[in-house]
Amino acid sequence: MIVLLSHYGWRRVFAAALAGSGALLLGIVLPMVIRPAQAERRSTNEDFVNYASPLELLFSPDGSRLYVLCQQSQQVRVLDASSFALIKNIAVGGVPRGIALSSKGDRLYVTNSWDDTVSAIDTGALDVVATWHVGAEPSGIVADPNAAHLFVANRVSDDVAVLNAQTGEEEKRLAGGRGTSYLTLAPDGGKIYATHIYPNPSSRRTGLENRTAPESEISVIDAKRATVMDRIPLHSIAGVFHLAFSRDGRLGVVVEYHPKNLVPLAHLEHGGAFAYTITLFGTMVGKPVEVPLDELDRYASQPFGVAISYDSSRMYITLGGSDAVLAIDVRRLLNFVNARPRPASGSYAADLSASSNYVIARIPVGHNPRGLALSADGRRLLVANRLDDTISVIDTNTLRVSATVELNRQEPVNVLRRGEQTFYSAHYSFQGQIGCSSCHIDSTFDGLTWDLEPDGFGVDIVDNRLLEDLRGTEPFKWNGGNPNIPTECGPRTEKYFWRSENYDDLTLSDLTVYVRTMRLRPNRWRLPNGELTAAQERGKAIFERSVDRFGKPITVENQCSYCHSGPKGTSQKSFDVGTRKATDESGLFDTPQLANVAMTAPYLHDGSARTMEEIWTIFNPADKHGRTNDLTKDELNDLVEYLRTR
Repeated sequence: MIVLLSHYGWRRVFAAALAGSGALLLGIVLPMVIRPAQAERRSTNEDFVNYASPLELLFSPDGSRLYVLCQQSQQVRVLDASSFALIKNIAVGGVPRGIALSSKGDRLYVTNSWDDTVSAIDTGALDVVATWHVGAEPSGIVADPNAAHLFVANRVSDDVAVLNAQTGEEEKRLAGGRGTSYLTLAPDGGKIYATHIYPNPSSRRTGLENRTAPESEISVIDAKRATVMDRIPLHSIAGVFHLAFSRDGRLGVVVEYHPKNLVPLAHLEHGGAFAYTITLFGTMVGKPVEVPLDELDRYASQPFGVAISYDSSRMYITLGGSDAVLAIDVRRLLNFVNARPRPASGSYAADLSASSNYVIARIPVGHNPRGLALSADGRRLLVANRLDDTISVIDTNTLRVSATVELNRQEPVNVLRRGEQTFYSAHYSFQGQIGCSSCHIDSTFDGLTWDLEPDGFGVDIVDNRLLEDLRGTEPFKWNGGNPNIPTECGPRTEKYFWRSENYDDLTLSDLTVYVRTMRLRPNRWRLPNGELTAAQERGKAIFERSVDRFGKPITVENQCSYCHSGPKGTSQKSFDVGTRKATDESGLFDTPQLANVAMTAPYLHDGSARTMEEIWTIFNPADKHGRTNDLTKDELNDLVEYLRTR
């Protein structure tokens, strides 16, 4: 009998055959696979699968339950912590991102990042008992020890909302770093530490002054007074994720990206794209110190989650791009940073031999590991593998995966999931340094400018653009040189980014489908009914005007709506808008789409404009980028207000 297999089918059969023959011929003892008996399979359609996409994990205070935050299925799955049998699925809001327990464990809180809400769950009834509105794109969340307040990190509004823990009423907002996303409560309950994923706006003004190292911070909040009490600077860092403490609170650690965006990417083979690091702080180390996770020939790509064992002997870090978990010997790590003179910068990021002093294991897990949780006895480390719907159970004595919990009963891996796995993987690049998601964090952007050398070293510095709703916005690159996504993600990426392995045709096809179907996140500046405020209406009139304030006609080519035309705000053509710099080979630039432009600062092709207002107040002296020099300050404000709604 002849059996015809689809692209998916061949891959699965081959993988199964390979796994089977490997186990048979080599005598490999494979980790136990656990399939929760009550797990729900929602679809058998290969074209649409309701994946779980586990992102964060929490044990209940008594250790009997495991709460799994599933981002794509928009649920909290409650599992028995011993058997991993499903107890209940609890539906929450759109694209959940953060999860936290009250100090007594009677409430579970979930942030719904695309709904701008928090779901409050009664852990006895296992039902949502309240839904509260918060700021723009809530992400991390913690509850204070006294059950008085909830603190919610809002990624788009760059702040921390302080809510009444009983009523959900917002009492105040605290300024955080740009893209405030993750919160951690100190062991004594007195402080909350907030991190952010985009670099803070710099003080740069014009020209090449925007070529400065990124700056980030850890915002320290007094939990009782709900005020920001300190900001710990993180120099040369852009992309700061989870933070953890030793049980006594004397050692803190935060995982982060250290981009090397000020040198040409041609230096990839010399470690010139990213260093992946941690910063240690607290009384055990004195001044904060940055240490690398990378090895000389193997990088620790895209660190995300971190935990310190209860006896403070080990540290565990998930590597989302490397599909692995690092185990670090804390005593050896402290000896490395305390037993030698420190660099003046406080950073060992450039020393790729450093990690051999303290990294003791690199444990392979599933696709795109994110959150992790230690069992109460410290014997099991659970890891959420977001892109294969599994949880890896690591034996902390052997530092090996002892079991794999399947959340979706081996749902078929469809085109979108394969493409997303490729997007988040660093395995294609030289020494596993970078993947698409290194620069496009969570499939968005990173707020940085890069020197991509196809046009020459030190020229054509480019701002990283948002990846959302790209269909119909071709061509790509600021010079419009790539006509479509397969070219953008294929030959260009392989040659100038990966410098290693080429995608095969099917992998590139999968990746292209994923990139072309990225959804546009909600616009927080639009009114719910689609109407415009008075200021936005005035701004729209300016955007569409054909006559200036003196009654003189504005040439069609210099009207805002000419270049930024169509539903996505781009004519898909290149223009000279007078923003060419000495480092640019050409003055012609592709017209960027306007989708969610409010959240994508900096602006212009090279990121030289810190704000939308600067596009016209500093970088449009000859009125080539639209007729704007006749506008008043208030009128410019109105124009910006309208553009925020696009």
